[in-house]
Amino acid sequence: MKLRLAGPDVAAIECDALILVEFEGSPRADLAVLSANRDSGEVTGKPSELTLFHSLAGFKAKRVLLAGGGKREKFDSAALRKLSSTAARLLKGKGVKTAAISLEAGYDSAEYVSAVAQSMIEACWEPDRLKTDADKDGARTIEELIVCATGAASLASALEAGRVIGEASNLTRDIAVEPPNVLTPTALAERAREMAKANGLACDVLDENRMRQLGMGSLLGVAQGSAEPPALIVIEYKPEKASSNSKLGLVGKGVTFDTGGISIKPSEHMDAMKYDMCGAAAVIGAMQAIAKLKPSIAVTGVIPTVENMPGGKAQRPGDIVKSYSGKTIEILNTDAEGRLILVDAITYAKELGCTHLVDAATLTGAIVVALGHSQSGVFTNNEELLGRWMSASKVSGEKMWHMPVGDEYREMLKTVYADIANIGGRAGGACSAAAFLKEFVGDTPWIHVDIAATAWLDDPKPYMAKGPTAVPLGTFVRLALEWK
Repeated sequence: MKLRLAGPDVAAIECDALILVEFEGSPRADLAVLSANRDSGEVTGKPSELTLFHSLAGFKAKRVLLAGGGKREKFDSAALRKLSSTAARLLKGKGVKTAAISLEAGYDSAEYVSAVAQSMIEACWEPDRLKTDADKDGARTIEELIVCATGAASLASALEAGRVIGEASNLTRDIAVEPPNVLTPTALAERAREMAKANGLACDVLDENRMRQLGMGSLLGVAQGSAEPPALIVIEYKPEKASSNSKLGLVGKGVTFDTGGISIKPSEHMDAMKYDMCGAAAVIGAMQAIAKLKPSIAVTGVIPTVENMPGGKAQRPGDIVKSYSGKTIEILNTDAEGRLILVDAITYAKELGCTHLVDAATLTGAIVVALGHSQSGVFTNNEELLGRWMSASKVSGEKMWHMPVGDEYREMLKTVYADIANIGGRAGGACSAAAFLKEFVGDTPWIHVDIAATAWLDDPKPYMAKGPTAVPLGTFVRLALEWK
């Protein structure tokens, strides 16, 4: 999508459609022509209300789309993301090629400009890339976006940041939506290599032999039931001039398909387990954005990737494996595999010198029970890092909720046969899973983000297509950009 900035004189903008935000109880003064529509209740400004007008008097745009922003005092950049995405998906479905959006004074800062650029690009993504029908929805897209704002000349970098993050988000979704017969661990590693090469990043891929030599028994135990070999992907970004000695490690769970192994899942909805690598895809996308936006902190992406299958060599409930850290783990359920591959990756990230860690994983169904599908669960051992993360998530518009990970959850993982068990029972399952990871983190400041409830949509929404969401890519990138 081509992006450009323009001044606040929206009446003079020539485009296929112009988007104007109407606030509830606070109508735009430059749209007195719509007073009759307001009086009739057709236009109210309620959240996500869309009213399309053709050839509106006083505007050069072919169409004017009035988009409801809700109460002005509650409107923020997150609300703008949702609203502009909803508007974009409506307009692209009507064949609009050139769209403009007007940001009123007070809503035309760098944060809002970046948000609207990112969300409009994301809104044009569709999951149907493998369809052969030439008339598929993805063929319709907005080709140019004009952002109208006061002080447009000073907002070019914000517009570019939005474009970069939006494109990285769509890369993440392209990877995550791939079918599991195509996106094997080997193929995921190749996608990471391609991205790294295109963006000037270093990329190293540890194969099964290297991991075996290092002693990554926890990761390899998960992989042993599959004919597909595992990999551990490492992507490195180094700033030209670092602002501190910190090194941020982003760790993403990359189970390209999860049957549950010997503890096999029910067949219903198992097809969605191709999304069990959404954390990995988000790390790849985030590293692309970081390479382009060049934050002042060093960032390393570490992605353990496997396929969890119930083959003849698959690990069994009752097996005990030795992790890269040296700790032994009793396998009580082979469907609790994500945490097993993550702990070896976390240990390796620490060995690479990462001073702060954030992992993202579609880890537990329990987080869906706890929070529903609107928010990701966040667990931490460090309040300062949590503050940074939650601040970044607010800017990115990705909803997060702080969850507990106290010592009582570690107690649930006790076993007489090994140092730790890989599950702790049904109650508090998301918390005991986080406690398992915490055992291997040590004193390193760490955040775990359980995205099992937010990584994909089972049904399309007015603001987003069905399929992967790219959560928490935006927060990954904002955390790196805002690091001081």
